[in-house]
Amino acid sequence: MSGVSTPRHEPIPIGEVAEPPFARLPDPSTLFETRAARFRSLAEGHQLGPYLNFLAALSLVQHEVQQGLRSPEMPGAGALARAKEHGMPPLDRGKFTADAAFDEALDRLVARADSIEMPEPARVALGRVSAADAGQRAAMLRAVLDDAIPVEALAEHLFIAAALQVHYARQAALLDAKSLREVGDGACPSCGGAPVASLVVGWSGAHNSRYCVCSLCATQWNYVRIKCTICGSTKGISYQHVEHDKLVRAETCDTCHTYVKILQQIQNPALDPVADDVASLALDLLVRELGYRRGAVNPFMLGY
Repeated sequence: MSGVSTPRHEPIPIGEVAEPPFARLPDPSTLFETRAARFRSLAEGHQLGPYLNFLAALSLVQHEVQQGLRSPEMPGAGALARAKEHGMPPLDRGKFTADAAFDEALDRLVARADSIEMPEPARVALGRVSAADAGQRAAMLRAVLDDAIPVEALAEHLFIAAALQVHYARQAALLDAKSLREVGDGACPSCGGAPVASLVVGWSGAHNSRYCVCSLCATQWNYVRIKCTICGSTKGISYQHVEHDKLVRAETCDTCHTYVKILQQIQNPALDPVADDVASLALDLLVRELGYRRGAVNPFMLGY
């Protein structure tokens, strides 16, 4: 497998505006439907086509379960104020408790996912989620939120993660973007989640700026270029890509030996941080051969 490395000193344009907005909240009414379309597009002629089509169908289910879904519970004003005062994310995933909105979203997702074409092991896993009691569901939820999913149970946790993405995106959409503050390298300012990837965007007011995207709630936050999104180091930063795709690169760090993909959405607005991360698995294999490990989290790439 061939690859290309871009050294740190490669000229990279920074944002054309001095102060791009720090955070951009997700729009759950379009987020998953748009992602489903991207998965379907990527699946055409791709060696991972069947899996990408499965994820397209699951993303569409994530979109559909929101219709008529009750609003999620939100932290009170006091909790939001304390989080802001202490530089903590307002949606504390460490204290997550399933509310009625989440339970309904998960039940709907499990029921609707049953109609998706999927391999038999995935269908068996879906059945285990459907049959799980409250304690088993709570354990699966905690494993996803702690990024501690057991290898032997990857498939069932994928469905749990999909429901959590819906729930947290709906919660994040109700926050005040202007009140969000940086909470640390590699941490979402809304929920504390790890990035799934970063984007170089072409938005008005943030043209050529880089935004990390949360793997859980899909909040996007501004992050300077040529800086490791995991440890914050600016030393030993390089960029790898496979020969046929320069729009999806792996930003590697020689300090913490991790990498997170960076997508040139400015050149192709259709790029999706979750879908294009999965579809660029060849890049992961290349960078792993170079001795780096994934610093990003993507529940749809569990086991890679």
